[in-house]
Amino acid sequence: MQDPEVYKQLLAWYPKAEIVLTSTSGEIIDTHILDDGIVVTAIFFYHTKIKVVEESILKVEESYSIGQKLAKNLPGEGLVHVMTFSQGLNINGTQFVAGLQDYLPKNVPVTGGFAGDGTNFKKTAVGLNGSAQSNKIVLIGFYGSSIRIGYGSKGGWDPFGIDRIITKSKGNILYELDGKPALALYKEYLGEKAKDLPLSGLLFPLSLKMKTATGAEVDIVRSALGVDEATQSLTFAGDVPEGLSARLMKANDDRLIDGSIEAADRSVKKLNNSNAELAIFVSCVGRKLVLKERTEEELEEAKKIIGPQTRITGFYSYGEICPVPLSGEQSLFHNQTMTITILKEIE
Repeated sequence: MQDPEVYKQLLAWYPKAEIVLTSTSGEIIDTHILDDGIVVTAIFFYHTKIKVVEESILKVEESYSIGQKLAKNLPGEGLVHVMTFSQGLNINGTQFVAGLQDYLPKNVPVTGGFAGDGTNFKKTAVGLNGSAQSNKIVLIGFYGSSIRIGYGSKGGWDPFGIDRIITKSKGNILYELDGKPALALYKEYLGEKAKDLPLSGLLFPLSLKMKTATGAEVDIVRSALGVDEATQSLTFAGDVPEGLSARLMKANDDRLIDGSIEAADRSVKKLNNSNAELAIFVSCVGRKLVLKERTEEELEEAKKIIGPQTRITGFYSYGEICPVPLSGEQSLFHNQTMTITILKEIE
């Protein structure tokens, strides 16, 4: 994505297009997954207008203000939906989404995902109308009464062990659970797999019970992206607020695939069960690591729900953004979900 020749070729094919690029942890085209390839999706609207904006984020602490700034740069009149594609490492997903939501018009949902870097967790890249860069975030606004957009998100992980309380944290850094060092406790659960942290942390995420703006309690999953032996802490992709109940999760292949089916079902219901023309899948790299040779199955089962007429594109990510049931139109940052956005244009 950072090779100038890649962008030049895309520009030659689509000289009048807004060209958005993102690195991935696996590329999705129909029900197939590529690694280290390129998938190109060309979208043409007859009536719908779009506006695309970008910003660079230099440090994690800017996550809220960058979200706020991007949202302010999108005209609010006629805006019906927002998609975002963000660099995936140097950012706090919770704060970024909060910044977007606080400055977008009410009831405008946000979906999308964070760029991936395979299983390396070293460098991601996003671009707009130029070669991809490591600190870029892109926002796409959809305008008008002709566009119909459905969305759905679901994990499918099984909780195990006891509920614990987050007793010390700061933003997305977890220091203590039940008054005990978080990393030491996490290693106890992981056993032999602890030596492979932070990668093995994708296989054992945390489930947090959080309250939405509507007052409803929902389960949000967080994946560890880094560890600090000196402070015995874990760094997550999104906030892990003090006082919340947390529980470890483990994978069950069938339940993960069921989660993909439920995400597809939610998106179709949002579209009042009408046929979509395009589906954009953003699924977490942790699901890919767990499902292995069954990974394409989650795509195949979702396609059965969405319908054979729908074009499918997407990627495996370091985080997903989508509203969930009970949250109204409040979008939330997720890990370890399949998140689906489907689009249809009408006269």
